[in-house]
Amino acid sequence: IGAAIAALDRQFNRADRSFGWRRGVGVLCLAGLVLTAALIGASLELALRSVEGGKLLVALIAATFLAQRSLYDHVAAVYDAFADGGLEQARRAVAMIVGRDPAALDEAGVCRAAIESCAENFSDGVVAPALWFALLGLPGLLIYKVVNTADSMIGHRTARHEAFGWAAARLDDVLNLVPARLSGLLVGLAAPTAKGQVASALRIMVRDARLHRSPNAGWPESAMAGALQLALAGPRRYAERTVDDPFLNAEGRKDASPDDIRRALRILIAASVLHAAAYAALVVLI
Repeated sequence: IGAAIAALDRQFNRADRSFGWRRGVGVLCLAGLVLTAALIGASLELALRSVEGGKLLVALIAATFLAQRSLYDHVAAVYDAFADGGLEQARRAVAMIVGRDPAALDEAGVCRAAIESCAENFSDGVVAPALWFALLGLPGLLIYKVVNTADSMIGHRTARHEAFGWAAARLDDVLNLVPARLSGLLVGLAAPTAKGQVASALRIMVRDARLHRSPNAGWPESAMAGALQLALAGPRRYAERTVDDPFLNAEGRKDASPDDIRRALRILIAASVLHAAAYAALVVLI
């Protein structure tokens, strides 16, 4: 998927073309990717469901697209880096999962970045693909992964991608509207595993989610902020720009520590268990 998006970006996202032309061709490229993903997913599911044990094979394929283990490992690597190599090694580890300028991050900044990534990617990497698979099978799952990957690669407000990646960014927002809110709910319900309070986490989520520049990321991030009693988001420096956003749970602690990363990982595990249990209950009931 990434290779296809990169090839289309190189071929059609030409600086000598107008903004409108680049936006239009970006829409067409995304439409082609989505249609291809739908056809591949439908063909694969149709072929597998016609053989004995096909439903199990479909489920196993879908499971490979859920990234809870990878997410846990990447966030845990930041926690481990503090113990193994200190701040510099932790900066290198967090640079693998966020787009911020790692040199500008102090210890609290590295910890907040890791925790925010943990919350946001729980939605993008676990809850959203599972929901679209539940609704539309493999076609829905592959369509979501195409759009989400395109958003991460070209859906940026930069001179190069603001036009060409516009469609990817907008469609990703639409596909994540429901999953982001479900993710925030699951994170809030898992708050007691990190000595947080469900009511407080959900209250902060409802109050502060809209403060985030993303229509979706603010939901799991603000729930995590409330669960950990931390102030998350806020001003951030990226390679090409500085973002001057308000804090989520502004009254919380800003001096996040490696121990807060460990607590966030506990919430991730508990939220993932709740997520799996909810689907298992639906399967039994339906």
